[in-house]
Amino acid sequence: MKQSPLRLPASPLSEAGLVTLVLAVLTVTPACTNKSTQAASARRDGGAVPVVVATAYQKDVPVSVNVIGNVEAYSTISVKSQIGGEITKVSFQEGDYVKQGDLLFTIDPRAYEAAVSQAQANLLRDTAAQKQAEANLARDSANEKYAQSQATRYQKLFESGVVSREQNDQMRSNADALEQTIAADKAAIDSAKAQIVASKAAVENATVQLSYTSIRSPIDGRTGNLAVKQGNVVAANTVELVTIAQVRPIYVTFSVPEAQLGEVKKYMAESKLPVSAMSQDDTTHRATGVLTFVDNSVDPTTGTIKLKGTFENDDRQLWPGEFVRVSLRLTTHPNAIVVPNQAVQTGQDGQFVYVVKQDKTVEMRPVVTGTRVDQELVVDRGLQAGETVVTEGQLRLAPGTSVQIRDNRERRGDESPTTPGKAS
Repeated sequence: MKQSPLRLPASPLSEAGLVTLVLAVLTVTPACTNKSTQAASARRDGGAVPVVVATAYQKDVPVSVNVIGNVEAYSTISVKSQIGGEITKVSFQEGDYVKQGDLLFTIDPRAYEAAVSQAQANLLRDTAAQKQAEANLARDSANEKYAQSQATRYQKLFESGVVSREQNDQMRSNADALEQTIAADKAAIDSAKAQIVASKAAVENATVQLSYTSIRSPIDGRTGNLAVKQGNVVAANTVELVTIAQVRPIYVTFSVPEAQLGEVKKYMAESKLPVSAMSQDDTTHRATGVLTFVDNSVDPTTGTIKLKGTFENDDRQLWPGEFVRVSLRLTTHPNAIVVPNQAVQTGQDGQFVYVVKQDKTVEMRPVVTGTRVDQELVVDRGLQAGETVVTEGQLRLAPGTSVQIRDNRERRGDESPTTPGKAS
């Protein structure tokens, strides 16, 4: 027995709806396809990405070590009194700049002046004693000469039987006594000379002690806090009166990693290495000096070595104890390729730049970078001078993307001309 197929009752509404649905699909599909094609074509042809670019260029780039350093006085003197007494005068104000030999303090000199006068009087007395001993020697020498001649004459008379033995012996005894007197006179003269030497030493010592009553600056420098005021009594070598720091010239002390010691020694052997320093809050004033000291050992706790630069500091810009930014220039790379820092990007495969080609599309080029100098970066490999690189707008780029170069002045809102090699 044949089974008849199941038939649904025909409905005029169902057939009409089916026809309408088919016509709608055929109408909408071409429209969507055209819109997608137009959007892709717009992105490919007319949708250029606006970017800011710069030109890679060549220049001499310094190779420097940049660290934080500390300013150190060239020398610091602690001024103390070498004698005791009352401070009768202070001849400077705290913080004054003084020169070597300038009077700083005066100690009451009256006792020391009296000691000098006494020593000088003793010297005059001893000088007179020497002269007296010399006069005695001259007198006794004359008497001894006469006594010797008399003794010789009496000896001859005695031998002739004219005078007695007693008279002859008396004349000889007188001559011998005068001879001993002369020896005593010579000893007195030597004693007087020795006393004169001692008296002269006493005069010099008293004079030196008197000179200590005027305390003068041993160096050129700036005075610090005044510890003892006028009218105070000080003892010898006990109280620090003031400190003086020599600031012209001045040291800047800093440390560099031990890994850079080899380069420092290498370039230091060729010539004097320049060092620059500037305050951390004032970058407009830069002081310059030369490297003059390398420590004899590496600090094992930090792995660094201490260096010192000497600065003339004629304008007294550097201040002892101040922390400064230090730049030690080792050498200079001539004709290095440089680009702005923001041109170099970092990806999964390393650093790269977007290079703008002649057809206004970009190429992603890997590069090897070197030294960073202010706002510029040295490119060691991967880029040639004169090539154009993208500095802003890299996030919307891919290799082959069309770009529209936007003038940097549009962002700044001014009309100043761009500098060759800088972002434009």
